[in-house]
Amino acid sequence: MNSPFTRQMLVATPLAVVAVATGFAAQTLAPQSYGSVQGELLDTLMAVPPPALDTDDDADQLRSLEARRMDPLPTPEAPSLGLAEPAAAAPLDLEIRVALLRAGADPSLSARGPWQLLSRDGALLQQGGAGERVRLSGALQAVPEAWFQTSGEALLVNGQPYAGRIRLIQQQGRLRLVNHLPLETYITSVVGAEMPSSWSPEALRAQAVAARSYALAHMARPADRHWHLGDTTRWQAYRGMASVSEPTRQAAASTAGLILSYQGAIVESLYAANRQISLEAHGHLGASMSQHGAQDLAKQGYRYNQILGHYYQGASLARLKAGAG
Repeated sequence: MNSPFTRQMLVATPLAVVAVATGFAAQTLAPQSYGSVQGELLDTLMAVPPPALDTDDDADQLRSLEARRMDPLPTPEAPSLGLAEPAAAAPLDLEIRVALLRAGADPSLSARGPWQLLSRDGALLQQGGAGERVRLSGALQAVPEAWFQTSGEALLVNGQPYAGRIRLIQQQGRLRLVNHLPLETYITSVVGAEMPSSWSPEALRAQAVAARSYALAHMARPADRHWHLGDTTRWQAYRGMASVSEPTRQAAASTAGLILSYQGAIVESLYAANRQISLEAHGHLGASMSQHGAQDLAKQGYRYNQILGHYYQGASLARLKAGAG
């Protein structure tokens, strides 16, 4: 298990087409208008033009994004437990941008298959075969950024495998690597980095929802104009494909699109390794999930939505889906 994770604030960050309201730790903040929030989120998610392989379909999906919210479902035995599950829907193909801050100033880049290094306009800068390293020296002298992609199984950063594509940016005098990948692929990695994959499926599912809510909050409020959040424990742990397994894939797939919502806004769901750390790190901010506590509840027969209801009281489950346009 990774070391405990201390995060900043528990807030409910507005999503573009979710009714904007106040949150757990921001109850005195005045809500913004629907239109202004929608514009801000779309500007955030599409501020940097994607490479040529992307299509207009992604932008169309974002413009019609909705979160369908259900109220908490109490039970006689546990009135605060059991968040109602929204109806199933086709998952959205959202892309998240993760800065690989642990890669270092002089990373080694290669791939498990043929790879290409492209300029922003799609011009070929370099190409190579499986295991062959990218020649970084001078690669970005003529262009401000480049895209590293493969037709193989994975990209390799210092020998560690990553899905999706990697954007190379010269930022503040140093090379920054930003992993662009599907949100649900990212969640499968975070679940395995945050919890042992041998834990109960219900604990892993609760972790998947919490991780997805945290990620969506940072997609709406990014850390940087080029990336949403980092890969260190300053955010939530991300280890690329190294922490992905069949249990983490199942946890993500079975909860695809589910997030925690409070009065129509995204909950930046905090969590820590155990209850003591959770109280010490996040007690003054509001709700926070104990990961070991989630595993203990799962062993007692609690389902993932009951575990979430136990730790995030007053919240609801919402499902991201494409709206009518």
